[in-house]
Amino acid sequence: MAGPSDNGGWSSEGGSADDLPDLPEEWGVIVIPDDLSELDDEVEAIRAELRLTDESTRWSRFANRPAMRRVRRIASTGLRAPVLIISMAVLVTVASLFASAWPGPPRQPATQRTAATAEARSTVLPALELVGTDGQTVPLNGRLPAVILFVEKCDCATLVSDTVAAVRPEIAVLTVAGSAAAATAAGTPPTGATPQAQGKYVRSLHDPAGNVRDQLGLPALTQTDDTAAILLVDKSGHIAIKVDRTKSVDSIRHHLARI
Repeated sequence: MAGPSDNGGWSSEGGSADDLPDLPEEWGVIVIPDDLSELDDEVEAIRAELRLTDESTRWSRFANRPAMRRVRRIASTGLRAPVLIISMAVLVTVASLFASAWPGPPRQPATQRTAATAEARSTVLPALELVGTDGQTVPLNGRLPAVILFVEKCDCATLVSDTVAAVRPEIAVLTVAGSAAAATAAGTPPTGATPQAQGKYVRSLHDPAGNVRDQLGLPALTQTDDTAAILLVDKSGHIAIKVDRTKSVDSIRHHLARI
């Protein structure tokens, strides 16, 4: 039989009086103090360690349940979509701000290249004085609204007659030529301020100085030019439409309602 040992009756050869196994050797020598309060620090440390281990384990088990994994996946998907939408909205807004602030190439005004190009004007017809066929000085803006035809080199009898027929009675028709003889050749009657047929007002004027085109910004005549220039002037004296070259009233017919 094994004899008693220094470990409170435990055998040093692995047995005990009650046939219980001895403590593991790696534990070393265990000393139990007489006053157990001396172990308070060790007890508190072990309790804290057990609490942390126990809480971590319980939370891990709860979080790893299948239902909680599905909830995490749903929450992750639900958050991802709004974040993506907000990010796209921010990117589009920033891109539109850059696009609006970025200087682009200058835009060229769209113009219709036709035989008779009509252009809108906002300038006021100047008070130019021309000469009537009766020798009297006549202000160009003396009778408004008006259609003014410049027929210096144009055989425009048809254009003048068609224009007179197309205008309303309150719209005057003025023709401007380089001389009195040229005005008569252009197809306008050599009259003064006499009202014409159908209650229309037609007057023939001529430009002895030959500079009225320059003052009104009209293109200069060429040697072979046989077209007329036309100005449509409203009742307030503003040039509404300018036609540089034409031989047909169709180039202004749809603009007559503007004056």
